[in-house]
This record gives sequence, C-alpha cells and structure tokens, in this order.
Amino acid sequence: MIRKKTWIFVVSAALLLFIQFIPIDRSNPSETAEFAAPRELTDILRRSCYDCHSNETIWPWYSRIAPVSWLVAHDVHEGREHLNFSIWDGYSEEKKAKLRKEIQEEAREGEMPPFQYSSIHPAARLNERDKRVLGDWIEGESKYMGDAR
Repeated sequence: MIRKKTWIFVVSAALLLFIQFIPIDRSNPSETAEFAAPRELTDILRRSCYDCHSNETIWPWYSRIAPVSWLVAHDVHEGREHLNFSIWDGYSEEKKAKLRKEIQEEAREGEMPPFQYSSIHPAARLNERDKRVLGDWIEGESKYMGDAR
C-alpha cells in the first residue's frame, strides 16, 4: 500500500498538472493609444506602471504557470479596470483629475508599484526623482485643467 506521504505527493502533483490547463486571459486589448506626456514621464510610467495599467502588458514567463498565473492576470485586469493609460484620452476630465490625485498619493506613500511587483521587477521601483517628475506633471496638469484641490 502506498504510504500516506507518497499518496499526498502524487495527488498534489496531479492537481498541479491539471490546473495548468485552466485557461487564463493574458490578452492585450487592441485599443491602445499613445499616452501624451513628456518623454521622461512616459519612460517612468512604462517602466513602473504599464504592465498593470495599460494594454501593453509584457506577460512574464511565470504568468503562464498556475496558480501564479491567476494572481498575475487578476492584478493586471484589476489594474486596467482602475487606471488604463492606453485609454487615458477617453476618460472625462473629472476622472483624470481624480486619477492624477490617486497616482500622486500612492506614489508618494510607496503603494505603487506594489511590493509583490517591485520585488520581482526592482527597476520598477520609484525613486525620489521619479516621484518628483510624476508630481511635477500632476501639478502642472492640475493647474492647467483647473482641478479642484
């Protein structure tokens, strides 16, 4: 008779193999527009934000291995739902103002990019200069658009 530990291992391995066949949406929608901003800002956003907040996600190798793939896909879909730079021009001015405030607050408090992303992608971490560039853009846009502060 198979020992209990061996049986648990075999069942776990079979389950791990089985879940690899559960389909996960790793698509990048075709509606992609260039986010109009200074080059320095777009470089920061591409490096630190675009994988979850645009239709230009670069899906890494681990996004194809369940159950990690489920977490990655969930984070990307949730990120796009909240803020998507690929459809920025389609947002109302009120929504853009709200998003600019949230971007500034979350960057200042170190909440974005989140730890689970920046720990795997250390280049995505925002340094003080990056935060200053973001803040300058947000302040400039807010003044230009007359955001209520």
